[in-house]
Amino acid sequence: MSYCLNPVCPTPQNHTDNELCQACGTKLLLRDRYRVVQMLGQGGFGATFLAIDESLPGKPNSVIKQLRPSATAPHVMDMARELFKREAETLGRIGSKCPQVPRLLDYFEANQEFYLVQEYVSGFTLQQEVKRDGPLIEHQVKQFLSEILPVLKFIHENRVIHRDIKPANIIRRAQDAKLVLIDFGAVKYQHQPSQNASEHTAFTSYAIGTPGFAPPEQMAMRPVPASDLYALGVTCIYLLTGKSPKDLDYDPSTGELLWQKYVHISDHFVGVLKKMLEVSVRHRYQLAEDIFRDLDLEPYLQSLQDSMLSSKGNTGGRKSFNPRLDAPDSAGGTPSSPAARAAMAIRARQNKSDATSLQPGLTRSRVLDSRAGLSAPLRSRDSSGQGRDSVGRSRDFSGEKAKMPIRLDAQSLQSYYTKGKRDFASHDLNSLNLPRVNLSGAMFHQSNLSKVNFQGANLISADFGRANLSRANLRDSNLTRAYLSNADLEGADLRGADLSAAYLLNANLRGANLCGANLSGAKLTEDQLAMART
Repeated sequence: MSYCLNPVCPTPQNHTDNELCQACGTKLLLRDRYRVVQMLGQGGFGATFLAIDESLPGKPNSVIKQLRPSATAPHVMDMARELFKREAETLGRIGSKCPQVPRLLDYFEANQEFYLVQEYVSGFTLQQEVKRDGPLIEHQVKQFLSEILPVLKFIHENRVIHRDIKPANIIRRAQDAKLVLIDFGAVKYQHQPSQNASEHTAFTSYAIGTPGFAPPEQMAMRPVPASDLYALGVTCIYLLTGKSPKDLDYDPSTGELLWQKYVHISDHFVGVLKKMLEVSVRHRYQLAEDIFRDLDLEPYLQSLQDSMLSSKGNTGGRKSFNPRLDAPDSAGGTPSSPAARAAMAIRARQNKSDATSLQPGLTRSRVLDSRAGLSAPLRSRDSSGQGRDSVGRSRDFSGEKAKMPIRLDAQSLQSYYTKGKRDFASHDLNSLNLPRVNLSGAMFHQSNLSKVNFQGANLISADFGRANLSRANLRDSNLTRAYLSNADLEGADLRGADLSAAYLLNANLRGANLCGANLSGAKLTEDQLAMART
């Protein structure tokens, strides 16, 4: 099909082989190369279309944006043209350097209309994923942050404020499951002085951004990089709850978003999100790397470094990811990259904490579990056994150990799961026989699962961080989006397993059998694969 770009065309759909629109006579082949096939969407300043480039071999897909303001007042048109120009300049400047930003392919004026052509990104937005699959759990949202924060860090370092961060503007690319930030139509350059009075008037007439996601200073037309971090925090709340900001209440005295009653996450992560969502920009996170550092989860540092972009030797093409942390300099001093320095700081803090904070009856493993927010949700307990869990609900912890023994048999594990229990962290599940069981979303952080039989099991989004899965039978199991960072999978049978989008960085794959496994979008290194049987 050919789609007519005339905004007033009564019947824009045409046959593929038509050269002119049968309804209005407009030429269908734009610039003698782009054939529009369908409309993708329309916003306040333009419409977006899917097109094919008939001038290139294979006729690849592309996205065409047409300047099409909803209002025709002169100051609105001036603002729309400027925003359109800024999007083209931004994509041209950073799209070629960052693989998680669409590339600019063309930018031109035709028939007194402005057009922008950019790389087509195939996949689903995070908004579509949540509507299809439901909300995410804590470790999945942290993994999301580990992937998107380096992108924000990069664009902020290039003096760009996106101003429209939201789930609908983040696509998980189908070919490699990486997140791509789209829609740079609302960008603002930092510290860019106004060129003349008319431009200043046009831009201060409208607040740009999505209500609910944009913070107060942005709606007051004073955006800063921290404004994007606020919108990212609202995006995290959407991922955890499935609720958009318009479905949540606000504190009328402070303007704060009221979201905590809808989530079940660790106290530490609550604190990180609260700081991202500070109404006062002065008390909010100022830099993307500050959020990453406060997550204090070392496994995610490798993901940050994988996504960091090297500016050295850039020839204008796309740079590949650096799969390792920077080593110390030749003198044995401080590592050069921010990720390496953050890793060193966290390791030092952890070592100091482990050496000084072990109390009678508290083991090192419980300290690590508590730090990561992955232990049983006990936060305080009085002499009667009453306490509060991680979301502040009153609970009776007396006798809980008897209810949930550390060593479980297969029948008990399935029974607890059926009743809604999901946290099996630090449990002894050695050699259990659980073929074709459904344990999707369960947490087995630091659990002993050596020689367990999970053949054909549904383990979608399960958390096996630091778990012992040596010689486990995971043949034909579904481990889509599973978290396996630092897990011991030595000698495990993963033949035919679905590991698409699984997180395997730092996992021990020595001797693991990956023949026939689906690794599309999985996070792991070539060194790990070299140790496995493929």
